[in-house]
Amino acid sequence: MGRKVIVAACSLNQWSMDFLGNMKRILDSIHEAKAKGARFRTGQELEISGYSCSDHFFESDTFLHSWEVLARIIAHPGCQEILCDVGMPVMHKNVSYNCRVFFLNK
Repeated sequence: MGRKVIVAACSLNQWSMDFLGNMKRILDSIHEAKAKGARFRTGQELEISGYSCSDHFFESDTFLHSWEVLARIIAHPGCQEILCDVGMPVMHKNVSYNCRVFFLNK
């Protein structure tokens, strides 16, 4: 007999360019997922930067702040022992991508 896995799928009320507010809501959702026994937490696309950034995707600060928020989420002590999937914009070779980032801290 196999083991069950509890997955937390989150659809948060994220705001464009509200990096700190979005980070707080992501951290709260991770905490709630862990409290309910989830081993995997998945969020929506572009949940770090917010979805409707429009022209802000032409600014390098949008990508920089997304990476800074991701680093703070990964380093947060409440993000241990759970596989997390967050959405954020990533710039690679001068092309922007809508990416998923998975991380697990043990």
